Amino acid sequence: MPTYCETPPEHLQSKTIIVIHPGSLNLRIGRASDLNPLTILHAIARRCLNKKYQYRDSFLPPRIDLSQPQEFEDARLSVSHTLQSCLQSDGRRRYATPPQQIAAFNRRAKPEILGPSGGEWLKVEGDTVIGNDILKLDPKETFNIHFPFKRGDFNIHPGPGGSMTSVLVDLETIWTHVLETHFQIEKKDFKHHKAVLIIPDVYNRTFLRELMYLLLQKMGFGSCFLVQDHVAATFGSGLSYACVVDVGDQKTSVSCVEDGICHPNTRVRLEYGGGDITQIFYWLLQKCAFPYKECNDQNKLDSMLLRKLKEDFCHVNLDICGSQEKTLILKQPGKPILKYTIQVGDECIVAPLSMFSPELFGITGVKTIRTQKASSGDPEDPHDENYLRDIRRKGMKDNMEPSTSDLLSEPYLEQSQNPTNEDDVVVDAIDTVAPSYDKEFVIAPGQILGLDQAVLQSIDRCPNEDLKRKMYGCILIVGGGMKFSGIGTWLQNRISLQIPYLYRAEQLDIITNPRDMDPAMVAWKGACIMSCLETAHELWILASEWEKYGVRVLRERAPFTW
Repeated sequence: MPTYCETPPEHLQSKTIIVIHPGSLNLRIGRASDLNPLTILHAIARRCLNKKYQYRDSFLPPRIDLSQPQEFEDARLSVSHTLQSCLQSDGRRRYATPPQQIAAFNRRAKPEILGPSGGEWLKVEGDTVIGNDILKLDPKETFNIHFPFKRGDFNIHPGPGGSMTSVLVDLETIWTHVLETHFQIEKKDFKHHKAVLIIPDVYNRTFLRELMYLLLQKMGFGSCFLVQDHVAATFGSGLSYACVVDVGDQKTSVSCVEDGICHPNTRVRLEYGGGDITQIFYWLLQKCAFPYKECNDQNKLDSMLLRKLKEDFCHVNLDICGSQEKTLILKQPGKPILKYTIQVGDECIVAPLSMFSPELFGITGVKTIRTQKASSGDPEDPHDENYLRDIRRKGMKDNMEPSTSDLLSEPYLEQSQNPTNEDDVVVDAIDTVAPSYDKEFVIAPGQILGLDQAVLQSIDRCPNEDLKRKMYGCILIVGGGMKFSGIGTWLQNRISLQIPYLYRAEQLDIITNPRDMDPAMVAWKGACIMSCLETAHELWILASEWEKYGVRVLRERAPFTW
């Protein structure tokens, strides 16, 4: 006799699916049935037993020495002059309060004491601290602080805890702790759960292989699959295609997605994001005599304060002119609670516009561009690209073997007397089949690629004209690093001025708040939706399959070109 469950099977299934979106600053994690993910600091602090091996990752990208800041000053003036030539919505010209006047006000600003103490430091019992509790760690305690991800990839460095093995151990410890503490799922029960891991659009195959091993073997999930963040973002936004712009804390990535496929040629990752904008904003505040003189961008609490000031103060609203009075409250353990009243001017607009004047990002050092490169093969995969290439070459050679009648024909006799390089013919034929990765993104020597240029060049690398036309009609902005009012309109204007003549008739549509969701969680939501689809059962990779076939199973199941 059949039994009927009251809860729909899809809901039961979604309760056992864990969706993980790791970032350079925050980790977003939750069940596929949850409305919103849990967002916590993606870091771990380990007690340092030997002071010789102290190491702390910074909470903001470190600034370079600004003793000769003329190039940054020129870039700042260029943006300021552009703003002065802009009009307000009622047609009047914009005006700006001179920085000297704002600085004079800020120098006179004295803090108001609101309370005796901003709380107590965390009393640590064990040897590890995970997530937001790291912010409450007493600086006198000797803890090494590690962020497993940096600029969108594994944070591998020559210091203590900088090997790939250490990064993977940190990830396992953080994710396991969060699931046990916040979701009450014990590690022994992971085998009854499935995991979806959101990966970058420009990925490193070695890192993905290690992450699969971590989820299925080390942590012991029953099955899992990987999904690219830009593909997940289109699912979360309810779009079948889009040029996706994802601005995180330490990286900005652009690519064109169509029907769940992220075109490899269009992918680009730029090494700047919200954290770099925070550093530019802090530099601009210092030029205006920021009254909180003890502020240190490498102090964890001050860095989080600067992030909050950027989120609260910065915008791209051209109707706001002149100086604005703002308040900031300084609440830190062991110090009195202070309230400052400060003035800010166009600094609040200049900082977000650094996305389009990327010379300012030089403040946080040299930036490189990353694109998706063709695989050079995998020693653990006997059927990797090199094997497939050899098989294809062998097949083509076999097809080119002449028959008896061919051998006696005149053209063949002529060819045998004037032999050509056989490999050249075969390789050329193969290259027409393989995806082309050779067209590089163009930047001037020593320059950094701006966001508008990245979008234009990404769309230009689409394989056909129809797709380019569609991408200009739908540009999706996601991620937590670009949540400034008016920034979408500015991007729209910048692109419309540079769009090729062929596509100017198209309606340029830029989506900044898809489905009224927080842009930072759109990709997470999209991965939840994907994992519950009927067609998703083809994507799941079982732990037993991974153990048996290893990385080869990714070539068959991954929802992207491996």
